[in-house]
Amino acid sequence: MLSTNVISRIFGRFAHTRFPKGMQYAINRFYIDYFKINLDEFESLESYPTLNALFTRNLVKPRILHTTPFNLISPTDSLITESGSITQQSALQIKGKSYRVNDLLGITHDLNRYSFLNLYLSPRDYHHYHAPCDLEILEAKYFTGKLLPVNFASLHKNENLFIQNERVVLKMRCKHNQSIMYYVAVGALNVGKMQFLFDKRIQTNAKYGDCTYTYEKPIVLEAGDEIGFFEMGSTIVLIAQANWKVKSGDVVKMGEQIGTLESHIKESME
Repeated sequence: MLSTNVISRIFGRFAHTRFPKGMQYAINRFYIDYFKINLDEFESLESYPTLNALFTRNLVKPRILHTTPFNLISPTDSLITESGSITQQSALQIKGKSYRVNDLLGITHDLNRYSFLNLYLSPRDYHHYHAPCDLEILEAKYFTGKLLPVNFASLHKNENLFIQNERVVLKMRCKHNQSIMYYVAVGALNVGKMQFLFDKRIQTNAKYGDCTYTYEKPIVLEAGDEIGFFEMGSTIVLIAQANWKVKSGDVVKMGEQIGTLESHIKESME
């Protein structure tokens, strides 16, 4: 049986293939109809020469960003699958399924005063991910792993799914309170790649091992700046000293307020 990584690479090649115009239109039309995608904020269906171009479509209408100094905005168009406080170094991937946060992030120190938020991007969603506040990227860690689905059925079925799957962990420093935030892009079945615009060295669904990139000169981003995109739907996990204003089951759009940073850092976590 083919592994999920191989299946995803094969699907990725299909999605990147430029078929004859009529055939490509039919493929794209089927995808739009099947997932009930609204293209109001995007180019028309005829504009996409490959299925991957449709997956990774750019916004053509700018979003209103709900930004104030301590606001956190949604980095994605997503369904919130879980949120809450980190308790005994554990967070939820879904109700009834917890995992060790340190194992997800590849760190050893405690995050007892932190909270987590899981944002699921379905195949119908806008697949780009953005900065949730003004920040600096200090480090990027790539972890190899499986590419299991991240839908509800798989979240309930698989223990430690976010840890089993490949992922990229971005360590960030928030501008307004200088706290550390972790921003985790989790791979999934049929995600051909995860792209990071600030560093093209980060290659996912790859055959080489784990790697870390440290930025002596941090990457500076403002709230709403694009970080990268999935080449299919997946999940973003935010771990921060924050108070979330959204809960499981909420649907959010990139740019909407989802929480607030703690105005005073409770604990320094370097």
